[in-house]
Amino acid sequence: MTSQSEIRAQPVPRPGLWALTVVAVLVAAFLVWTFATSPNVHWNVIAKYQFSHAILQGLLVTVKLAVICEITGLLLGIVLAVMRLSSSRVLTWLSGLYIWGFRSVPLLVQLILWFNLALLFPHIGIPGTSFVVQTNDLITGFVAALLGLTLHEAAYNAEIVRGGIAAVDRGQVEAAQALGMSRGLLLRRVVLPQALRVIVPPAGNQFISLLKNTSLVAFISGGDLLSTAQNIYSGNFEVIALLVVASLWYLLLVSITSVLQGRLERHFGRSSERSTKPQRDEPAPAAVAGA
Repeated sequence: MTSQSEIRAQPVPRPGLWALTVVAVLVAAFLVWTFATSPNVHWNVIAKYQFSHAILQGLLVTVKLAVICEITGLLLGIVLAVMRLSSSRVLTWLSGLYIWGFRSVPLLVQLILWFNLALLFPHIGIPGTSFVVQTNDLITGFVAALLGLTLHEAAYNAEIVRGGIAAVDRGQVEAAQALGMSRGLLLRRVVLPQALRVIVPPAGNQFISLLKNTSLVAFISGGDLLSTAQNIYSGNFEVIALLVVASLWYLLLVSITSVLQGRLERHFGRSSERSTKPQRDEPAPAAVAGA
């Protein structure tokens, strides 16, 4: 009996890919070297302000804005998604109108509108009572940033959540309804836990976008990281150095968020695999009795 020779697959030579890789690495190295050695980049100024108290305070405001607006925007997005999937045409129409409006108007325009709300409503409260305040006293730059970012995020999160809910197997929903589950219990126990596997990746990307969008708060003096950097370089004219300081912190924030997002995706992916993995059949009672 003749033995068959072992077949060894050889990769196809790809000289064009290797050449393109070398060129890309060389171009990237050249750009980094040019930036690092440029006399117009004052690294001593960057080192001075990277961990300064003012910059760290602006960084804290940026993190607060991102976390608060993501949580409130996600909760409001869940409500809007449920309204959009409701059997009530009025709720569906209102949710669709909200999503259409806040996704259509640029975020910067929304922030400026909230910051200048006093031009439309000089006072907020109940007329004729003591519950009336000046709008300018209530809507500060930080509050305007919270309102603008939260309402903007809610519109996008609503579509993300709606897509996750729509991906849940309809048969499981019908089975839960057959057991007598209420709509609220069905949503909490069956739909949302399974929808998270679909929701987490785009929601993580949306949070990264939110982190970067907090820089728009600088236009309304919200006290964020970029606002602080602008305040500093308006006095010492070190524009490039302070922008590099802010960029390094944004890079760090996005990197940390990306790592956490990857871990969440793997966690929910493993949970989904465990839930869909076929289990070994248990022996029938008759077979056990006859054993």
